[in-house]
Amino acid sequence: MALTKSPKLLITGLPGCGKTTVIRQVVAELAGDKVAGFYTQEIRQKGIRKGFQWNSLDGASGILAHTDIKGPWKVSKYGVDVIGFEKSILPLLDLKQADVELFVIDEIGKMECLSENFVEAVRKLFASNKAILATVAQKGTGLISEVKQYVGIRTFSLKPQTREKIMAEILEALSFLRKSRESPAGTRLD
Repeated sequence: MALTKSPKLLITGLPGCGKTTVIRQVVAELAGDKVAGFYTQEIRQKGIRKGFQWNSLDGASGILAHTDIKGPWKVSKYGVDVIGFEKSILPLLDLKQADVELFVIDEIGKMECLSENFVEAVRKLFASNKAILATVAQKGTGLISEVKQYVGIRTFSLKPQTREKIMAEILEALSFLRKSRESPAGTRLD
């Protein structure tokens, strides 16, 4: 596949297949590059999943959903903190961040899509000239199915046994980030 300055890359697969692991490893490989966004992870207490937290790439974190959250937004047994999620995550997905070349979104799922503002921000990003690396739920309606149909999307269906191969393909698709930081002689500028 030809390299493009603004690839739109989606990772999908069954829960637990390693989507977030790939996101975190790719972000670690691109450390220092112009990347913004977030990833999610489970909150476990005594081995039992109690919820999910979001983690921004700049180190902040917060609760996305938890069994102890009461309110109008729920997915399964989890109450979702839509207001807190929007307050913290939407600025990370703002196209006005001129120095950002890659937006990372983990994940485009049912909980995140309870926020209409998140849905709109993701649509704007996919319509932009910015590169995107996102995970998306394997099943779902609305934005979850919509993003998979966008023109120019490259979708990776992840399985544990394909993780290394897919990560290498994603890093190759995003190699323009590293090249943009090198001088003509191949010397890094930072």
